[in-house]
Amino acid sequence: MKDRNFLIAVTVVIPVKNEELNIGRCLAKLKRFEKVVVVDSGSTDSTKQIVDEHGVEFISFSWDGNYPKKRNWMLINYEFKTRWVLFLDADEVVSDEFCDELSRALANTEVEGFWLNFTNYFLGRPLRFGVPQKKLALFRVGSAYYERIDEHRWSNLDMEVHEHPILNRKAGEIRSKIDHLDFRGIEKFIDRHQDYAKWEVKRYMSIDWSKDTTHLTDRQKFKYKNIGKWWYPWFYFIYSYFVRLGILDGFPGFSYAFYKTWYFFMIRNLMAENKVKS
Repeated sequence: MKDRNFLIAVTVVIPVKNEELNIGRCLAKLKRFEKVVVVDSGSTDSTKQIVDEHGVEFISFSWDGNYPKKRNWMLINYEFKTRWVLFLDADEVVSDEFCDELSRALANTEVEGFWLNFTNYFLGRPLRFGVPQKKLALFRVGSAYYERIDEHRWSNLDMEVHEHPILNRKAGEIRSKIDHLDFRGIEKFIDRHQDYAKWEVKRYMSIDWSKDTTHLTDRQKFKYKNIGKWWYPWFYFIYSYFVRLGILDGFPGFSYAFYKTWYFFMIRNLMAENKVKS
């Protein structure tokens, strides 16, 4: 338990907008970190009040529709006092096990960043199977920035969602999982994925495969090369529900695989519609 006697020398950055249902639970588990900063996009609920109650730094952010979005804006403009930065969403909750492993890893490492693992919750239950969620969300300050995509307001998403941090050196991995506890309901899930789908279509159309695409991960390359094909949504469902054993998660596992399959069908249909219009 020695690791818990010292603050972890990491700045945690949490981008938010109207996260009163999630932010308190997230902040309550971050007492072991040296610095926590909440970056807000004009919340109209009680998000700021909750942040103030936790004594955490609060920064207002207003996006002008151009580069940079919220996470890169912080990386470019904020004066970090720690060597490491961890980006969390308001609905992500760390555990003592995660903090213990992270503290040990940072004490003796030459890597520039770490992949993080997550446990998704859907319909109020943890998903133990299906496609695993991983993100490169922890890295040394100055060693990585999120992909620069000059999107000219493809959507109102003012935060990097599918953009990936570009790290030039090999990353490590923290195996202890972070809980992804989004309890805002199916309606919000659908609304959010409609916005994501519109963004994905524009992103797909912007990729020039004749130029350097080494900054894309293998998963991104596979997705964007095949996302417009008729079989891709069915491939995702079969892979997630059967190959990755999502079927063992019961009804929530089926529902999650179903909605993600619907999401990829929506992307394909939007792509087909755009071709007709052009």
